[in-house]
Amino acid sequence: MSQLIQMVNRFLPSLGKRVAVMSLGLLIAVALPAQALETLRVLTWPGYADSDLVAEFEKQYKVRVEVSFVSSDDVLRQKISANKGGDFDVFAANTAEMQYYNEQKLLVPLRLFNIPNTAYQLPRFRNTQNIPGIANGGEVYAVPYTFSEMGLIYDRAQFKEAPTSLMAMWDPKYKGKILAFDASSHNFSIASLALGEKPFHIEEKNIKAVIHQLIALRRNVLTFYTLPEESVELFRRHSAALMFANYGSQQYKMLRDSGANVGYVIPREGALAWLDCWAVTKGAKNQRLAENWINYMLDKKVSGELTRRQGLSNTIQVTTVSKDTDKIIWLEPVENDQRRAALWARIISGDVPEKF
Repeated sequence: MSQLIQMVNRFLPSLGKRVAVMSLGLLIAVALPAQALETLRVLTWPGYADSDLVAEFEKQYKVRVEVSFVSSDDVLRQKISANKGGDFDVFAANTAEMQYYNEQKLLVPLRLFNIPNTAYQLPRFRNTQNIPGIANGGEVYAVPYTFSEMGLIYDRAQFKEAPTSLMAMWDPKYKGKILAFDASSHNFSIASLALGEKPFHIEEKNIKAVIHQLIALRRNVLTFYTLPEESVELFRRHSAALMFANYGSQQYKMLRDSGANVGYVIPREGALAWLDCWAVTKGAKNQRLAENWINYMLDKKVSGELTRRQGLSNTIQVTTVSKDTDKIIWLEPVENDQRRAALWARIISGDVPEKF
């Protein structure tokens, strides 16, 4: 900067004062880099942050949004837990996971006066104190955004009648024609549920039976998918007969939109269901900006686009997406998520029953 001033001073005798000042300003403007836009770091699921909606937020708040997507709760935990949440500002997770993040002190209390669109949510979602996992000590740490049950999607051409039970996933008649989701906690829960036991609190005496059930599932499926787009591609390319729909009605809509003749059912044992919420990490660089993002996601138009594009229910409008709500089993924290993850890694890698 001092060199720039010296350069201008050399020209002062031949330039008027006004011109010299203008020249100095121009030189400084050229020399200094443009001020970088503030960046909001978002971690979320496919379909929750479409590029056009993100661009509208960037334009409205004059910021840059960096979106990262996850494919499972296990991956989400790794990313949020790393660096004590300092790698992201705002993220989406289900209520059971939110309870974990809260216990690990990775979240900050939300200032709901900065999220005025919560006033337009349906009553059941405004009553945050009655939703396990998102409130603690009178403070609210997460805001509900969208929900869906995890039903079964089936190919109508391969089923004369719609499947009625989770056990259809183990039916040898459809061996190599079934798609399941690659997630440790959910798979232990559905295997336990299929055996007539509790999904989230597996007793020690039942753990071996559940493991054997999952090994049998591994042997019966075509493969385990992670992302909804992947599941649709696999279903169509391999003419799958049945799929456990971790993303629920979102996958059903995607398959229908692709031209697949599929049906969607809630099994008689019930269906696990998730309620995804937005939360702000303890490592957020700008909490107000993160809260602005949550408020934007709860805008009636933006939430409406989520339902229209993804087929998911939102918390602002009454929709007819969810069915058989009496069979919905809302996710809860499990008895030992770390053990489930370790055992699932062994199961999916090919360990046989005798090794457990």
